[in-house]
Amino acid sequence: MKVLFLCTGNSCRSILAEATFNALAPHGLEAISAGSRPAGYVHPRALALLAREGISTEGLSSKSWDGLPVTPDIVITVCGSAASETCPAYLGPVVRAHWGVEDPAQASGSDARIDAAFEHAYRTLRARIEAFFALPENLARRDPPAFRAGLERIGHIAA
Repeated sequence: MKVLFLCTGNSCRSILAEATFNALAPHGLEAISAGSRPAGYVHPRALALLAREGISTEGLSSKSWDGLPVTPDIVITVCGSAASETCPAYLGPVVRAHWGVEDPAQASGSDARIDAAFEHAYRTLRARIEAFFALPENLARRDPPAFRAGLERIGHIAA
């Protein structure tokens, strides 16, 4: 099963989600990430946070949702609501969920305050990813409506 974490810039949140998901995923599950308007770089604070957590950053890049190497089974948008941010809408026939997280790249103030925004985004995404892995095995195949409802509930979990 392939999960696409999707946001606008694909430089922070979706990258954090992709790397964390893949670090924790059981065999047979894999995440990719993309953006509707990719920034073209991975935010250095996202890379530093992942490294501190012991999560590989090898191969991570900001990429467009155009020309994905695989068709995802699930698309999870991670855009927040700050600054009237609009999440991209993936138009393929897939299961969709929204796990909104405020963009830590938009944080301002001291280094500590910005680092705290990245940490909060990471902790929120990690809690949601762990909840995803705790869903009953094969729920997506056995009961698709319950699976979709579970994905939506997960999107309300806070760090």
